Amino acid sequence: MWQEEIRKFSADAIPDEVFDAAIVGGGITGVSTALKLQKSGKKCIILEAANIAFGTTGGTTAHLNDFFDTTFAQVIDNFGIDYAELLGEAGQEAIRIIEDNIIENGINCDFTRKPAYLFALDEQQENQLRKIVEGAALVGHEMQYVNEIPFPVPFREAVLIPDQGHFHPVKYIRGLCEAFIRAGGIIMENCLCEKHAEQDDIVVLTTSKGEVRVAHAVYATHIPPGVNILHFTNAPYRSYVIAFTLRDTQYPWQLGYDLCEPYHYYRIQEINGENLLIAGGEDHKTGHNGNTGECFSRLENYVRKYFNVETAMYSWSSQYYEPVDGLPYIGKLPGSGGRVFTATGFRGNGMIFGTLSSQILHDLIVFGTSRYEKLFSPSRIKPVAGFTGFIKENADVVFDFVKDKLFMEKINSMTEIKEGEAKTVKFEGESYAVYKEPGGRMHIVKSTCPHALCEVRWNSAEFSWDCPCHGSRFGVNGKLLTGPSVKNLRHVIQTWDLKS
Repeated sequence: MWQEEIRKFSADAIPDEVFDAAIVGGGITGVSTALKLQKSGKKCIILEAANIAFGTTGGTTAHLNDFFDTTFAQVIDNFGIDYAELLGEAGQEAIRIIEDNIIENGINCDFTRKPAYLFALDEQQENQLRKIVEGAALVGHEMQYVNEIPFPVPFREAVLIPDQGHFHPVKYIRGLCEAFIRAGGIIMENCLCEKHAEQDDIVVLTTSKGEVRVAHAVYATHIPPGVNILHFTNAPYRSYVIAFTLRDTQYPWQLGYDLCEPYHYYRIQEINGENLLIAGGEDHKTGHNGNTGECFSRLENYVRKYFNVETAMYSWSSQYYEPVDGLPYIGKLPGSGGRVFTATGFRGNGMIFGTLSSQILHDLIVFGTSRYEKLFSPSRIKPVAGFTGFIKENADVVFDFVKDKLFMEKINSMTEIKEGEAKTVKFEGESYAVYKEPGGRMHIVKSTCPHALCEVRWNSAEFSWDCPCHGSRFGVNGKLLTGPSVKNLRHVIQTWDLKS
């Protein structure tokens, strides 16, 4: 629903000069960071593989919260009260940065401050809510118990959280891009960054449009390319969203979240003069649901159960990454020589942590330190907080490697695929990803993801091949949609009509 606001910003060619910083990725993290650095006197270039706001920033529901999917109580248990208090300050600072950017650059992006409601639907969720409120109180974060909520959902207990917000994400990013260009920054769209090499005092980025030489490089791409420890401490997840019109005027103008697993979330946005209820949920690990269309159906049925729905106007899904210990990784890329930075593991709080990353990465590059450096360090190791998750997610990766190989041994012929279907198949000792169009035409690519050699799986709702290990996604013809892979699935036959 945000896509009408996307604009092209690309320069014609990469200038032959050494930049102070190259920011890889044109979402909220990359654009916010680039603008912050550019206004500090650094010469910056943004390298975006597709177009500005192509990825999760263009697929977010754009809630702005200073409370997080990882609760303050969990952070206290895993990291201590001091870090939990610092996290609370981080959320508030991120919203202030957004407000300052809007005012300073005159951005019209429908930004609104409003309260949020967090509500429990059963006894288990009541206990969970109580722990959330107790943890928030310990760090001085306000949550008030209330007897009513503006959502037509039966609940047992609820709290009001004041001074939250939302905005139109693509209008906001567009405004940041315009300010970045006015400040002398350069944007290169359709420019895929394939790899980097650190030299003594420079980083050389190899891209689809030539080499870029920089003093510092920032990967604002969810997860960096190559194979890095971060690929094993972050797991890719997808979340589903539908925007509805309602038959009555009973739109809940506040923000809402239940405590189901996975949880549902709500907000309102005006698009083309019409109010829409945006509802999200049905999250699952990327590539781990055989029928993604059912996720949309379950979400729609759930919303229709409680709201007076008229029409589902838009539907989409988006990707985010879950860190094993609950906190993002923002800072120097592990294994690098100190000139390459990254920001990932935002869970469902991408607008906030993407914005906060701009301040953290700016401070690390300009001053060499940040007040949040230790809290969000990509090199941190938290055995107590993260070990269980680390084992679980890496067991998934190993399981996917083995299970996919065994599964494909059972499929011995491409003729088993019906029109309109897609499968991974074994044919003459090789593994392929095959999609057959109505009429018999087939798209055939190698099924092995080039990034870390996992086997891709079919996403039936969005007609894509998704990697269950690290979240790379490809079109039916193998074209790369999102990283960390920097290569397409290898074509075997682009199209093949069995009838010819």
